[in-house]
Amino acid sequence: MAVLVVRTLAALDRERVCMIARISSLMKLSLSSLQVVGLGGVGSHAASMLLRSGVGRLLLVDFDQVSLSSLNRHAVATREDVGTPKAYCLKKHFSLIYPECQIEARVQLYDSSAEDEILSGQPDFVLDCIDNIDTKVSLLAACVRRGLRVLSAMGAGARADPTRIRVADLRESSNDPLSRAVRYRLKKDHGIEGGIPVVFSMEKPKAKLLPFQGSKEEETPSDYQIVPGFRVRIIPVLGTIPAIFGQVMASYVVTQLAQLDFQTEPIVNLDLDHYRVLHHRLLEHEELIYGSAEQVLVDAEEVMYIVKELWRGRSARDQNMKDTGRKMWRSVNELMLVRYASL
Repeated sequence: MAVLVVRTLAALDRERVCMIARISSLMKLSLSSLQVVGLGGVGSHAASMLLRSGVGRLLLVDFDQVSLSSLNRHAVATREDVGTPKAYCLKKHFSLIYPECQIEARVQLYDSSAEDEILSGQPDFVLDCIDNIDTKVSLLAACVRRGLRVLSAMGAGARADPTRIRVADLRESSNDPLSRAVRYRLKKDHGIEGGIPVVFSMEKPKAKLLPFQGSKEEETPSDYQIVPGFRVRIIPVLGTIPAIFGQVMASYVVTQLAQLDFQTEPIVNLDLDHYRVLHHRLLEHEELIYGSAEQVLVDAEEVMYIVKELWRGRSARDQNMKDTGRKMWRSVNELMLVRYASL
């Protein structure tokens, strides 16, 4: 009877998911093995929603402890958890939420020496929520080398606009210093140029790292480093943004594992000046081909609507138009509005 009750409760936990996904897809979730590396604001929320979605096994990895300042963005930590390793904190709360999930917590720093120990279990998905470039690049390169599916979180700090958060290939992320640094290091050190999906914000950071302030004049940032090479200076964080990053990551992984089809929105990162250029080129093209631009009855704002909403940043002659989530135009130099006549 006890086993039957547990199974019934587990089914009720996932009842709402059943309304979206097929039962066979839910079985894949319940049998899946996932790893979340980095359990701060992004990672804790991602892990929490993966748990609540009914995944079978979670490996939680982080070397750090819950701090008082991290409570503004952590998914489940309370003041009683301050000073507790983040991995143990999540396991404690998760065991109360969904005890059917097999949870393993490791208080461990991921680096190249830990690759075999952490990744050898052939997880179905790895979620990279690390905010240190060296360890982040090391984890991503290891996942690519091993053929593991991985989703990476880019910079969530110093952002405030929830509508600018996107999922795309690392090559297509923009306005994000962390993405740029990771791209450079992966290509330079490992020959990897893309093929890694990332969650990032198209919003330009609203602030930079705050200046270092030690308690004594002769102190340096390295005096406060728990781990050599890790950032000590603070970047301002609006707690809701890393939470949204984590929710997006969990949604992406769940839909991938459950094979729920969706099409990502293309990355069309142009400002009004770019659309004015497109409008000007259209006028020039009409003058050149037809001798007059009198029949151009659109302005720059209407050009913006045509490019973003109607053609979704894609060429009308693109042979892959049905696949609106890939191969989108990245440069205004590759876009041009002209009269369209089917051949």
